[in-house]
Amino acid sequence: MDFQRLLKLEHISGSFFLFGPRMTGKTYLLRRLKADLFVDLLDPEEELKFKRSPKEFWEQLRVLKSGQLVIVDEIQRVPVLLDYVQKGIEELKLRFILSGSSARKLRRGSANLLGGRALDLRLHPLTSIEIGRDFDIDKALSYGTLPLIVSFLLEDKEEDVRRRLKTYGTVYIKEEVQAEALTRNIGAFQRFLNVAAQMNGETIEFSSIARDSAVPMSTVKEYFSILEDTLLGSFLWPWDRSERKKARPKFYFFDCGVVRALQNRLVDPPTPQEKGHLFETFFYNELRWLRDYYEKPDEISFWREGKQEVDLLVTGPKGPLMAFECKTSSETISEAAVMAFRKRFPKVKLYIASLRETSSRKLKNDVVVLPWRKALETYCSLHSESSISREH
Repeated sequence: MDFQRLLKLEHISGSFFLFGPRMTGKTYLLRRLKADLFVDLLDPEEELKFKRSPKEFWEQLRVLKSGQLVIVDEIQRVPVLLDYVQKGIEELKLRFILSGSSARKLRRGSANLLGGRALDLRLHPLTSIEIGRDFDIDKALSYGTLPLIVSFLLEDKEEDVRRRLKTYGTVYIKEEVQAEALTRNIGAFQRFLNVAAQMNGETIEFSSIARDSAVPMSTVKEYFSILEDTLLGSFLWPWDRSERKKARPKFYFFDCGVVRALQNRLVDPPTPQEKGHLFETFFYNELRWLRDYYEKPDEISFWREGKQEVDLLVTGPKGPLMAFECKTSSETISEAAVMAFRKRFPKVKLYIASLRETSSRKLKNDVVVLPWRKALETYCSLHSESSISREH
């Protein structure tokens, strides 16, 4: 189905990288643009041709006119082409769009990342805004919001959804990890991935994961960096710098459906406890995606002080702006947590982002309960002058 994405590629005038996890729709969006040269490195013949003779790419560029558009899909498969991309920008005044699922191989291979000559954009799964009135929060928590998955759900093809999600981890390891030689020990990485998925949304204890995965703790940290670099998930760090030194972040996978597939939980509906982690995952990811698309200069962390904790703290250039506690039922945040938070941040508004509430209300302690959509709108109202379109 043709969803209206918030990231408007056609409005961006300069060259840029477009990175995003598998199945977020990068190739689909790029194919809709009017390119003067489209290089598809997912095509094995194309990939082999340019690996054997990268100079042929330069020869194709030289016949183009100044200002014309060149798209290279999955650029990390032949990183040497970036040297010719830079020449194309500087000498031929061409415009480039370069897509991929990770910049890790480019960096590891000391590839030319164009030295700031190209923007670095991200494409995420569909937001609730992009899905619009067809958005179903329960299905999003169960199966995620990858474009193809949402299309299947709207056509009532849940069996196709489960089948496609079940293969995500296998294809990811084969095409993103093994094919790009990100690690030599695929068996150990598979064990780690299964354990990491079970820890989604929880505080990470690297030593515990190392023990359960039967790999050294240093390897676990390297494997997590692979997950981050391939955009399969992201760390959420404590706001307090001294807390960060204790190396106890949380890790959230980028999509609820993918993480449930890795956990082998697609057959049954989420349990109440599982739904709590899934709603946190959904809400945190939506905040990240909206921040990226609306170009907000914010950092997202969680706040922890002793035994007290608040799920998400949004910090702008001048300091903390707002905080959210995610709740799937009518329960509220503890009074002890509210008092500790207010003592530390007396002027920062504290909200409960509720999965089930349908109207807003203010509690006696001035904590405001918001339906999750309203909570996202409240965040989006920050820096309202931000724009999705970029001029470069």
